[in-house]
Amino acid sequence: MELIDLNLFNFLKTAHPLFYIGLLLLFSYAGGKVANCLKAPRVTGYLVTGMLLSPSLLGLFHERLVKEDLTLITDIALAIIAFSIGGSLSWTKLKKLGKQILCITLTEASGSFLVTTVSLTLFFYLMNALKGDFSCFWTLYFPMALIIGAISAATAPAATLAIIHEYRAKGPFTTTLLGVVALDDALAIIFAAFAITIAQSFVNHEAITLQNFLFSPLFSILISLCIGGGVALCLRNLIRFVPRGQAMLGVMLGSVFLTAGLAVSLKVSPLLANMMLGFVLINFVDHHESLFSIIENIEEPIFGMFFALAGAHLDFGVMQTAGLLSLVITIGRFSGKLMGTRLGTQISHAPQTVKKYLGFGLLPTAGVTVGLVLEAKGIFGSSYLSEIMVNSVLGSVILNELLSPFFVRFSLIKAGEAVQRESELK
Repeated sequence: MELIDLNLFNFLKTAHPLFYIGLLLLFSYAGGKVANCLKAPRVTGYLVTGMLLSPSLLGLFHERLVKEDLTLITDIALAIIAFSIGGSLSWTKLKKLGKQILCITLTEASGSFLVTTVSLTLFFYLMNALKGDFSCFWTLYFPMALIIGAISAATAPAATLAIIHEYRAKGPFTTTLLGVVALDDALAIIFAAFAITIAQSFVNHEAITLQNFLFSPLFSILISLCIGGGVALCLRNLIRFVPRGQAMLGVMLGSVFLTAGLAVSLKVSPLLANMMLGFVLINFVDHHESLFSIIENIEEPIFGMFFALAGAHLDFGVMQTAGLLSLVITIGRFSGKLMGTRLGTQISHAPQTVKKYLGFGLLPTAGVTVGLVLEAKGIFGSSYLSEIMVNSVLGSVILNELLSPFFVRFSLIKAGEAVQRESELK
């Protein structure tokens, strides 16, 4: 028996990544079906499935596989998600809601940034007060609070989009939600760029220059938008020679991956680049509905793999060391999002359903947040504090993704734009 167990363990460590991709597809599908039976969103089922397969629980997926070998799945999923978000921003719809979306985005993103930063600053201040040592507060703890606060402004487009598609939600509330999510991530990237620059000045005792603080982030954003727009214009001229159907699927996926790859290679945002690609296609290409429906046909299994892989990052050791900090981040972000959204809807005179329920649809956080915190990790080098920052954010993301899908579904149902599944009507 021991020999069999040992051989199985060795096989799992040396099995080809395709073996695990197959397991991800099959197990995530099963997890989604179980979630449906329990009247929960499929996203939650995907996450729980990944958590069960993680190195911390059943150990079917080992750590190197989760953190290195399968990271391309995350890149592919985020590229498709960003493209779909951009494709939801039809100009004809946005003209009616544009000012409203912009106002809400500014207030809810700023609210989550400010409330989370203040909450973490107070938490670290009290922690240092108990120790009686404030020597590292301004050089380590405050910069960390600033960075985490900035990336907390992001909303996970994947979870939101997956649930919208699952419930086939359509209408002004859904359009507003998707518009805010799309602009929200762009704003979070801007906040993070500024916060990282300021944090570096505190850590390294450097002066903040206008070049680093303003021009570099803006230039990065402009390059991202140019990449997406350029690929979209080339694709617009190409698709007239491509027959509709499966051949178009290859062209569309190639364009999405090309856009993301160019952005990553140039060290700019692949999310913004693919959002721009989707935005240009939905607004300036005839018969664009077929282009996006082709991608939608393959989204569900990709969502399943993406969220199952996110759940597989669960580490009980991390949760024990950074659990309280993760809880502070989650509460601060939830509070900031809800208060900021309420303020924005009041200022923009949004409909009553938007005022009451939009904030609940903006609670998910995942891929963008994780990507930004990994990018900011280098500020603190390889110190223990950098691990605490990454682990606390990962803990809050996992906690958030288990709770927030229910809030998103709640907001869509209350707004009257969710189509109930037959299994839920029985």
